[in-house]
Amino acid sequence: MSPLVDPGALRGRVFSRGWRPAAGGRADSVEAATGEVLAETGVADAGDVRTAASAAAAAQPAWADTPPAERAAVLRRAAQTLEAHADEVAEWLIREGGAVRGKAAYEVGAVTDELWAAAALPMRPHGSLLPSEPGRHSIGRRVPLGVVGVISPWNVPLLLGMRAVAPALALGNAVVLKPDLHTAVSGGWVAARLFEEAGLPDGVLHVLPGDAEPGAALAADEDVAMIAFTGSTAVGRAVGETTGRLLKRASLELGGNNALIVLDDADLDVAASAGAWASFFHSGQICMSAGRHIVHAAVADAYLERLAKRAEQLRVGDPFRTDADLGPLIDGVQAERVESIVARTLAAGATLLAGGTRTGTFFRPTVLAGVTRDMPAFREEIFGPVAPVTVVADDEEAAAVANDTEYGLSAAIQTGNAERGLALAGRLRTGLVHVNDQTVNDEAHVPFGGRGASGNGTRFGSEHSWDEFTQWQWLTVRAQARPYPF
Repeated sequence: MSPLVDPGALRGRVFSRGWRPAAGGRADSVEAATGEVLAETGVADAGDVRTAASAAAAAQPAWADTPPAERAAVLRRAAQTLEAHADEVAEWLIREGGAVRGKAAYEVGAVTDELWAAAALPMRPHGSLLPSEPGRHSIGRRVPLGVVGVISPWNVPLLLGMRAVAPALALGNAVVLKPDLHTAVSGGWVAARLFEEAGLPDGVLHVLPGDAEPGAALAADEDVAMIAFTGSTAVGRAVGETTGRLLKRASLELGGNNALIVLDDADLDVAASAGAWASFFHSGQICMSAGRHIVHAAVADAYLERLAKRAEQLRVGDPFRTDADLGPLIDGVQAERVESIVARTLAAGATLLAGGTRTGTFFRPTVLAGVTRDMPAFREEIFGPVAPVTVVADDEEAAAVANDTEYGLSAAIQTGNAERGLALAGRLRTGLVHVNDQTVNDEAHVPFGGRGASGNGTRFGSEHSWDEFTQWQWLTVRAQARPYPF
């Protein structure tokens, strides 16, 4: 079987009405663990975006008119192609994005689920018959938006792009995808090749790796009806300002400073396991990672002991060549940022119980005790393998501390009493809450999105994608035209 991605054949190119040279230049795709150059990608500029958006707008009506069964078949073939090339795609996720093997395998499986879930959408009812006067048919129907711009990040690159690309295409839209340059192959080229192999008509999908310039151009382009953005809150605000001024739809899935609450009746061994996973999985580089552990005073010392022990036992290293539990942070800039947050928090009076050191971009899993609400590790989104622990007296204080943030993405509660957990969950201002679980959860069919600085209530996920990628149109039909008094 031939490889899905041939870096030599795609060198310096973008996917826009076929593979063509990028006008914005070229950039190296490098292995996160070693710095080794893996591929040379094309870098899109604003002109590339304009060309792609115009071509997408021209191709979209015919795609929308394609019979639903044929659109569904394209999504199914893309899923089958990914299944056939799962190991190859996972290797790109490991090397380019620094994922450990388990994370890469999970991501490939989750993207496969997204494609299969999207394939079911075209065959679902897309409207309803409304009551009206005799002689007139009144119909409410969902119609595609047109061209959807998707801006995706580097941390879970293929999944966070595909969960918008797949349903948008399934529902009759054309798509322009701008993946992050850190993961141009695993978050961009792979998507282009999957749909190329699946037989998606020319011009319906464009993949333009790039930085801020093409992202801003995509948000402002006259042919783009909607932006689905996943990334930092700061950039998301800028995207929201542009789309709001232009009266476009925006789906913004942004950062998080998520709380894992441990009540005094929790199983502490299980809670520490959940806490370690929530903070250290993928080196904490997930928007749903637990950035704050909020623990009842009665069990705080015992929980800290267990959490620190788990942190010390985790292996940090090259995920492609070793059986590491944690790989590298994405680059030196991110490693320095995490190091700064830890150092400033320790200087403010917190205590280091585990980790706190790095070798290059490899950061040891870190546990901080005595973290208060005014310290950097409590207030800032860390995006690194750091577990700050804040002690509270009771459930009421736990809710208040958990809500003391501008973010509102995910939360989790560990308790021996599910009813107590449900009562507390009802007081948390987040889009996702998990009782007796941890904060990092996602499935293809669920409504996913945050509140506040975590987003504008996006509704990715199977049936909920209808709300994002279509709009209602009211249609009436009379067998014969009727006269009016004038």
